[in-house]
Amino acid sequence: MASADDVIDRRALRRKVTFWRVVAVLIALLGIGALVATAIEAPSGGDQIARVSVEGVITEDRDFLELLDRLKNQTSVKAVIVRINSPGGTTVGGETIYEALRRIAEVKPVAAEVGTLAASAGYMVAAGTDYIVAHRTSIVGSIGVLFQYVDASKLLDTVGVDVNAIKSSPIKAEPSPFGPPPPEATAMMERLIMDTFVWFRELVGERRKLSPSELAAVADASVYSGHQGLERKLVDAIGGEAEVRRWLEEERGVSTGLEIVDRKPEEETLPFSLAASAGAVLLETLGLSAWVLPSDIEAIRLDGLVSLWQPSR
Repeated sequence: MASADDVIDRRALRRKVTFWRVVAVLIALLGIGALVATAIEAPSGGDQIARVSVEGVITEDRDFLELLDRLKNQTSVKAVIVRINSPGGTTVGGETIYEALRRIAEVKPVAAEVGTLAASAGYMVAAGTDYIVAHRTSIVGSIGVLFQYVDASKLLDTVGVDVNAIKSSPIKAEPSPFGPPPPEATAMMERLIMDTFVWFRELVGERRKLSPSELAAVADASVYSGHQGLERKLVDAIGGEAEVRRWLEEERGVSTGLEIVDRKPEEETLPFSLAASAGAVLLETLGLSAWVLPSDIEAIRLDGLVSLWQPSR
């Protein structure tokens, strides 16, 4: 049977070993971070035109916004092309990308290349660039804001469910799925929608240099083909990558023949993900697996005001 002194010595030894294990892990992680920092700053190793993609439903994506900020500051990036294929999304998501693009435009050219669709918040993103190119059959526009809610009161009545609430105000937690909204709540939501819509409409008018009559003609949430958008000044030219390159080189002075490099947030954060994975492996190897954090990914929800084109199915 071990003596009390032996037990104390063993515990002290374990604490020392654990400490040095942690130090070794931290040093390894710092070394990995230092090795990849230069590669992230200049992935292509030379001057380039960076191209980023805005696809699907737009939300506030911090990784994407950080990528745009890096592109603004990288001297090797001489211009940025935003390829858009999106029906829109949250107004905040569109607004944050729009603002990030305007910051880039202060220091280097930014152009939009519309694929199939750039509607609602997708068009808001396009408006953040200085030159919009679309295909003749692309869909653009849908300048508007949407707020949707469900009234399930008839269904609840059918199944015999009563939902009661005690509220400090008639508009608290309204609109609610448990019954039709009171007039005060409807008026509140209309004010909210119109405040955001006026901002979106004026943004488009300013960026596209539209007269009041021209703006009124396109600000009714209509969608247009690329050809129609060109006629209404929502688009600058019909074409694709070649037309964007022509504008950058001939009108904005970007060097001829620069490589167009696709830049993606997930790829540029990959080295850090590898570092985290390596750290997890080291912790497991060193007997410290309890320190590894779970990697659960929360499902994305589309909350808040929405600027989204939703064609009937």
